[in-house]
Formats: sequence, structure tokens, C-alpha cells
Amino acid sequence: MTDWSPIFISMKTASVSIFITFFVGLIVAWGIIKIKNDTMKSVLDGIFTLPIVLPPTVVGFFLLWIFGIRGPIGKFFIDFFAIKIAFSWPATVIAAVVMSFPLMYRSARGAFEQVDSNLLDAARTLGMSEWKIFWKVLFANALPGIIGGGILAYARGLGEFGATAMLAGNIAGQTRTLPMAVYSEVAAGNMGDAFNYVIFIVIIAFIAIFIMDFVTIRKEKQWK
Repeated sequence: MTDWSPIFISMKTASVSIFITFFVGLIVAWGIIKIKNDTMKSVLDGIFTLPIVLPPTVVGFFLLWIFGIRGPIGKFFIDFFAIKIAFSWPATVIAAVVMSFPLMYRSARGAFEQVDSNLLDAARTLGMSEWKIFWKVLFANALPGIIGGGILAYARGLGEFGATAMLAGNIAGQTRTLPMAVYSEVAAGNMGDAFNYVIFIVIIAFIAIFIMDFVTIRKEKQWK
């Protein structure tokens, strides 16, 4: 009988992680485009994009080094709050956030940079605060790209495997996400259960792509 807990764990992990990734990605992208120093901008951009080009297991290694029981943050939480981060459900969220963040950040930054700077200057001449300019002008005009980035980040968080395996492990009913479940069932020879998990992931991925294309096409029609 198929264990459906990986689906609930994955959906919960992806939902919490996209909430974090979405807003952090927006703020970081906005901050980067406001930096005038090109060297500093390139260095920070490289750091924020790095997780998407590194092997997930390498990212997972660094996360385990930071959040493990002997890591600086992991040890702090154990000593002061008696909370173990590594190999717990929050670890799946951390891994998903780190691995999906570059997609949200790059998409938001690209969308922001495509907005006509004259619109921002016009808003400043009208006395609008930078915060209002961000939400009412920059965010509003970059919305299709932002939505696309959010959808991709959500799908990436849902499908995260390598970093999750390193930081959260593969504990049934606790940290076993859908990708981990597929791996476990195939390793155990339970191809039927693995197929059920794969079908669910494929359906979610297809829905994500469909929504992203729908938003893009609708926006293009509005521009025409």
C-alpha cells in the first residue's frame, strides 16, 4: 500500500519554502538593482546564484556544516533552545529555500530590470516614496516575471533531492519528501509505489508550467 505521507510532507515543505523564498527573493533582487558599484553587484549576484550551479549535494554539505549539531547555527539552537535542526522537518524547508531561491531571485531581478526606468523617475517626481514606487510601479509592471519565478521556485522546492538528503535525511513520516520517496521505493524494488509518486510530481510540474505560460501569454496580449 502506497504511503502518502511524502506527498503531504513535500506540499507542506514547498508551501512554506515558497512563502519565504518569494519575499526574500523580491527584497534581495530590489536591493541588488539599486547597487551602483558593478563589482559589488557582480560578487553578490554570484553568491546568490551559486546554489543553482553547484551540485545539490555540495550545497547540502555546506548546509549540514552550518546547521549540523556541531555547526555554528545548529549548535546555537541546540545549546540555547534545545532544538535540533539537521534531520528534522525544518531542515527540508531550509534545503528547499536555498535551492529554489536563485530561481526566484534571478526571475525577479530580470523582471525588475525590464521595467522602464522613466516610470520610476516619473513616480519620484510625483513625490512617491521608494516603498510605494516598489509596490505600485516596479512590482506591478514586473508581475508576470515575478509570478513565473515564484512558480519555478515552488516546483524546484517540491522536487529538491540532493540538499534535502544531506541536511534532512530520509526519515519516513518526517523528512521523506516525494523525490526521496521515489528513490527509496526504486531502491526497494517497489516500482508501483515509485510510479505513483512520479505521476504526482509530473502532474504538479505540468500544472506549474501551464500556469506560467498562461500568465505570460495573457500579459503579451494585454501589451498588444
